Amino acid sequence: MIDPIAFQIGPFAVRWYAICIVSGLMLAVLLAMREAPKKKILSDDIIDFILVAFPLSIIGARLYYVIFKFDYYSQHIGEIFAIWNGGLAIYGGLITGAIVLYIFADRKLINTWDFLDIAAPSVLIAQSLGRWGNFFNQEAYGAVVESLDYLPSFIKNQMYIDGSYRQPTFLYESIWNLIGFSLIVIFRRRLNGIRRGHITAFYLIWYGFGRMIIEGMRTDSLMFLGIRVSQLLSVFLIGLGIYIIMYQNRKKAPFYNVKKEN
Repeated sequence: MIDPIAFQIGPFAVRWYAICIVSGLMLAVLLAMREAPKKKILSDDIIDFILVAFPLSIIGARLYYVIFKFDYYSQHIGEIFAIWNGGLAIYGGLITGAIVLYIFADRKLINTWDFLDIAAPSVLIAQSLGRWGNFFNQEAYGAVVESLDYLPSFIKNQMYIDGSYRQPTFLYESIWNLIGFSLIVIFRRRLNGIRRGHITAFYLIWYGFGRMIIEGMRTDSLMFLGIRVSQLLSVFLIGLGIYIIMYQNRKKAPFYNVKKEN
């Protein structure tokens, strides 16, 4: 088993979980700053947004998780703030981040669709890296399997939990998000027919579909009335993504690549 603590600075322990999240965030910010000028968005606006959105999204992710695990946390109040042990729900962070983005873009007079289209691939790569935090914490795994011989030994050994090998669902989602990120990068460079909002829609559909399938493999899903909450939200994201594509096509939204507009 890999020690979840990467290193210590005096009394402070720095965990791999935090390193994965922060690394994903930093890469996401760099990618967004590189793309932003193409939409006449200042790099400083990306930084300003992250400085507000990141801490609030962490709070939103934790709040979301605690709400659906309230039976436990109502009896363990002191653990509510122990985010270093995991328990950050991605959907809670995404919902909070989306709200902050809308307000921020409105106040900065930035087109919301442009901001979302820039953010979407960055979010995917951040999610891809962030999932490795679950790996180090030995969480977000699937059912018992006989063996994991097809995986590198360091992953195989880390997925040996409670006396059994577990499906590495964190790895499935990490790879799925990485593929989605790569496709967006390719599409927005080579496809001239992409309209404003289409990249956001692709993110919603791609992530929603992958999460819906992978969530069904997990053993630690947040439940509500016997339903996996993340699967329900995934279906909503897919439907929303399809609607956005149809809506933007119907209103003949501007093309993502400016050259197509001339």
